[in-house]
Amino acid sequence: MWAGSRRTLSSEEMAVVEQNAVALGVTIDALMENAGRVVAEEATRHLPSPPARVAVVASTGNNGGDGTCAAYYLQQWGYAPEVWLVRPPAEIQSRAARRCYDRIERRCPIHVRVPRTEELATIPLVVDALLGTGQVGPLRGAIRDAVEAIRASRAPVLSIDLPTGVTDPEGLRPAWTVTLTIEKDELSRVASGEVTVRDIGIPPEAWRRTGPGEFLFFRPPGAQGRDGRVVIIGGGPYAGAPGLAALAALRSGAERATVLAPEGAAERIQSFSPNLIVRAFGVDRFRPTDVPEILEFVRSAHPQAVVIGMGAGTHPETTEALGTVIRELANLVPLVVDADALVALPKPEELGSDGLGAVVATPNTGEVERVFGAPTTGPVARRAEAVARIAAERKVTLVVKGAVDLGSDGETVFENTHHHPAMTVGGVGDVLAGVIGSLLAQGVRPLHAARLGTYWTGEAGQRGASRRSFGLVATDVIDELPASLVSGLERVRPTA
Repeated sequence: MWAGSRRTLSSEEMAVVEQNAVALGVTIDALMENAGRVVAEEATRHLPSPPARVAVVASTGNNGGDGTCAAYYLQQWGYAPEVWLVRPPAEIQSRAARRCYDRIERRCPIHVRVPRTEELATIPLVVDALLGTGQVGPLRGAIRDAVEAIRASRAPVLSIDLPTGVTDPEGLRPAWTVTLTIEKDELSRVASGEVTVRDIGIPPEAWRRTGPGEFLFFRPPGAQGRDGRVVIIGGGPYAGAPGLAALAALRSGAERATVLAPEGAAERIQSFSPNLIVRAFGVDRFRPTDVPEILEFVRSAHPQAVVIGMGAGTHPETTEALGTVIRELANLVPLVVDADALVALPKPEELGSDGLGAVVATPNTGEVERVFGAPTTGPVARRAEAVARIAAERKVTLVVKGAVDLGSDGETVFENTHHHPAMTVGGVGDVLAGVIGSLLAQGVRPLHAARLGTYWTGEAGQRGASRRSFGLVATDVIDELPASLVSGLERVRPTA
């Protein structure tokens, strides 16, 4: 297993890792060069001696770049590679892939078309460089036609990273797959042959530490526009905290943010912004007698996520009420549990076999020590182990806010150092809870929402601090969330 992860990664996660590696100084050119060489090495394991022929069937993405780079090395080692590029060279998508194509253009035969079955039938090995990670849905067009020709030829196939057509029953099922960096989740879903994992120079820190690649987890709205309704349950002694969480949820893409607060706090929260929907329950604080009405409202509102705890206070009746709400909602809707609701989280012995569902708990360093008994000093590695252990015991995704944010779902641990010292001001933790709740409501998985939420909030804080220095306040961070998203998506999705 790759040192950066205790488990396999999905294609989406691998794309995040690659973007983070680039941010750490590893170039796409270097990654593709390394990939091409290891693919060529794997191909030689299954080829007769030089000058044996080998077919590289490629498309115009980076997987095709890996394939044409492999063809270059095979030609240098005395083999006779022949390339079928199923789409025109003008459609090659990246500068790195273009460089690899240009390097072989005059060194070996290149056919810009789909191969014919009979052309492949006598070749001892076909390298599948059509589609790598990120495959969705059934195969179409030239890719589908190429796969049909390869299957009909019955030639042995070596796939790069993932077999083409992992999401299509009629996709390739190769004899061998060379997967890059780490095994992908999708490999377990289809017959991938003998799988070999090869290193291409991605540092483990690209997954353990958050980076700009996290923006790939964001789900841009479809043609119907924004979705994701968030309910924030908080307030009582303090009114500002749930208001900040709700505004942050809206600024990070939620369609609607509804705050449920005791009557005294509700009036003040409504005065913050006309963009918020506020409903009053109870009088000055939450009590157990308010719970049935709260649950009835939440169930009828059908939110996609609930954020609970900020500003609610620590009265024993309030803690009891919040605990009941958490237990009733945890398996119905994703939850972010923050601040005063943390002490209301069920203990390990109170959990059933299914745990709590999709729950993200967001304590600061003081809260994680007080509520969970985790160390707040000492080496980061030791504290990270404690965070992972607690997340596994409590069956939650845990995000501990501090100089180094530490997060874990019990399997994977991540660190976030992307923030500014000026962000150590009241209310920024509420902003983070609102951002994570918004991402959950938009369909982002808890671990991914935690990773993106911490990095995105840190990016917004850095942008705000560049203008306001140590005069930064929580609402400044909220105001910078949209611009941070725009720049983040432009960085990882240039055409977005």
